[in-house]
Amino acid sequence: MTISAGRATIRSTEVVAASGGPRGQQVVEILRRAIIVGRLEPGERLIEARLSHELGTSRGPVREALRQLENEGLVMSFPYRGAIVLGVSDEEVQEVLIPLRLTLERYGFAHALHRITDADFAELGKQVWLMEQAAETGDLFSAVEADLRFHDIVMSASGQTHTVQIWRSIWPRSRAYIYRYSRSSTLETVVVEHRDLLAALQTRDLVFVLRQLEVHIAVPAPKPPVAPRPSAGAPRRARRPGTGNKKPVARAPKES
Repeated sequence: MTISAGRATIRSTEVVAASGGPRGQQVVEILRRAIIVGRLEPGERLIEARLSHELGTSRGPVREALRQLENEGLVMSFPYRGAIVLGVSDEEVQEVLIPLRLTLERYGFAHALHRITDADFAELGKQVWLMEQAAETGDLFSAVEADLRFHDIVMSASGQTHTVQIWRSIWPRSRAYIYRYSRSSTLETVVVEHRDLLAALQTRDLVFVLRQLEVHIAVPAPKPPVAPRPSAGAPRRARRPGTGNKKPVARAPKES
């Protein structure tokens, strides 16, 4: 099965493993992952009839999936026009998502510090191990999922229900920007940062933990790729005839 929307073509077998869950949830996973990894680009239209045909399902699960993705902030629906994919701009990341994550996670980590259990530490260690496995195979998507799960474990341990609810509400858009930003660095960096963060949590030293947390979250936007310069041996652009290195012509002085 494939999804073709605009210029993108998505093979559902590539973006989600076959599972026994509800059909609607499978469609959500297919579309969510396609948006996060960039196969469905910002501005592309998602039309119910086309998606249901290409995924081999009725329009009900597709409609349900689009509604959920709209609640997650990944798509926007318009009457009689279908839905479009929403992007996550660097401005939103730097001015909204990162400051919001820092505020929520500073508060959550501070409250979790003396509530976190040995079982929680074991689960955090497991997520770091999963990141290591993903780094070895170059599996960026799995590394990002383990990254978010790591933070979710600590936030859940905080006991701050409303803070956790707000944090999870930005999870989908956070996932999208973390995936995009992580593509400009190495997965080994992701592993090291979480290993250091886990070690800081085990000290239960609040100042140390918050310093490591800020280093991990407050990252600059990736630099745009630099256009390659022409090599030294590349042929130069030909000059137009008659425009070569001309010497200025001396003019005769005017008669007085």
